[in-house]
Amino acid sequence: MNLRVTHTHGEHITVTAANGTEILRYVYRPDPDPFESRKPYAHPLRTLSGRTVTGYRPSDHRWHKGVQMTASHLSGQNFWGGNSYVPGRGYLALPERVGSMRHDGFGAFETAGDRLAVTEHLTWVANGGAEWAREDRGLTVHAVDERTGSWALDWSIRLTNTRAEPLVFGSPTTAGRELAGYTGLQWRGPRDFTGGTAFTPDRAGAAHLMGTQGPWLAFTAEHDEVDAHSTLVFAHAPENLDERTAIHPSHWFVRAEPVPSVAFSWAFFDEFELAPGKSFGYRYRLLVADGAWDRDRVTAHLAQLPW
Repeated sequence: MNLRVTHTHGEHITVTAANGTEILRYVYRPDPDPFESRKPYAHPLRTLSGRTVTGYRPSDHRWHKGVQMTASHLSGQNFWGGNSYVPGRGYLALPERVGSMRHDGFGAFETAGDRLAVTEHLTWVANGGAEWAREDRGLTVHAVDERTGSWALDWSIRLTNTRAEPLVFGSPTTAGRELAGYTGLQWRGPRDFTGGTAFTPDRAGAAHLMGTQGPWLAFTAEHDEVDAHSTLVFAHAPENLDERTAIHPSHWFVRAEPVPSVAFSWAFFDEFELAPGKSFGYRYRLLVADGAWDRDRVTAHLAQLPW
């Protein structure tokens, strides 16, 4: 299936499938509110039939915007957005801790029929203006398949510490809040995904999956207004789970209620450090599909999408 890609310079990239459905909008212009942590995000994501599967600035968490790369606790700064968790005091509005991710340009922008591959350069900027890290981000739209009603978005990160001291990555859980290990690449679902079903290759239920590990996690829900389900699958590249190559173990942050959200948490239970001048990388895949897919269908489809 051929794609139509539109780049509105300085603002966003849109990807439209051959049937006319805009399946992805990647926004890289600065957000208006610095408290929400200005950074690029992908919203809306839609299935091929046009069902929206991301939420944007929901009333409960205005800083949740589709799919974003985040770092909730980074050397005392908050690159997640919104309130910051402080041990012994809970969540506080501390705007002086909220950092941002600056879009510096695109290093590559390649389209070929049914595939879009983009390389973006970003700088992670602490509150006050100090530049802390350089990021090379990869975004690839591919595997658009009318037959299965699905498409895939690969999202990679290569982050380099540009400070003269280590960067320390953590989460609310490493700061003392139980089962709140959110950080890393995060998805916020739309309101009608609340109460949806989450499952992995060997278990089901968001409460049972929180803080676990595994190669993939699926989230399926029924939409309001229409008689339709959609499924999202969040998958790790093999090296993410290899202790010989990953800088730190990854765990799932997943909730179906009160808000639908999934994060590839890279610092759920323990902090890790990135030394000055050093880099780390992760690769992720999001599969967006029409219908309520089950475990067997997810497993079979992922097996057909080599890394």
